[in-house]
Amino acid sequence: MARKIILDIDPNIDALVALCLALFDPELETVAVTTTAGSVSAQQATRNVQAIIEQLDPPRFPRIGVAREADKGHLGDLRPLYGANGLGDTVLEVSELHHQHPSEKVICEEIRKAPNDVTIISLGPLTNIARALAREPDLTGLIGQIHIMGGGLNIGDVTPSAQFNIYCDPESAKAVFHSATTKTLIPLDVTQQVIMTYDQMDEVPDITTPSGKLLRTLLPYVFRSHHMVLGLEGIHLHHAVALVAALHPELFKTEAMSGDVETLGELTHGATVFDRREHPQWRANMDVATDVDASAVMDCILRGLANTAKKF
Repeated sequence: MARKIILDIDPNIDALVALCLALFDPELETVAVTTTAGSVSAQQATRNVQAIIEQLDPPRFPRIGVAREADKGHLGDLRPLYGANGLGDTVLEVSELHHQHPSEKVICEEIRKAPNDVTIISLGPLTNIARALAREPDLTGLIGQIHIMGGGLNIGDVTPSAQFNIYCDPESAKAVFHSATTKTLIPLDVTQQVIMTYDQMDEVPDITTPSGKLLRTLLPYVFRSHHMVLGLEGIHLHHAVALVAALHPELFKTEAMSGDVETLGELTHGATVFDRREHPQWRANMDVATDVDASAVMDCILRGLANTAKKF
């Protein structure tokens, strides 16, 4: 029986790879893709997700949740890495979306359809999940698991102390961290260990397939931007790594920790803080990935992308 998941994503090129993996994995049933603002506006996020899914033409179309701007959060600036629209400034054709429902409503409905059987994989700011939990508080006991790509044990990216997804809406992240849900955090320290090299583009499906056409159009932009902005000869696939963590936890080392989010600090706004004292006084509220078999995870990603070219 396929594992049911909800992908909650901030749809830039990084998230595109995770979306490809999820929609074409025969062991997964992606019941919904809910969009959240972060690297792009709410309107752009919704448009990106719909356009990507239409271009991919997966064997099963998920529900799409419409993004709304965060109440207190703000957009981060990832334009140097992903372009103004998150997709390398490539404009994808998209049809008009009818029967629009907010992402948090879609999350609530899909969780209630299959209580305790749905895993939420968060690949963006935690706005939608926090809203869903606030909207229907008893949902905390019905969610199977939440896997969160975000935060850092020792590093940040958008600031020296904060990782992008948490920084964009720290109040929502704090609410989710404090919720009585089963959570696993895949922090920046771990996702940065996995790097895709340009040579591995040869293993991406060819341009005659829908996924290959989209990936081969958009990924070169990220290789160029990672080289120019970050000085890397490869690219990080943070979102795809977090998806693999949900599917293959044996490739990750995790540790139970007590985590929180700084919402008031000037220099530490959006930083994730963990009580790692010899005698912690905070109660553990999540598992946190601390190490990864990077080569095995990259192999999983490449095999998953190869699956996108298969006929179903």
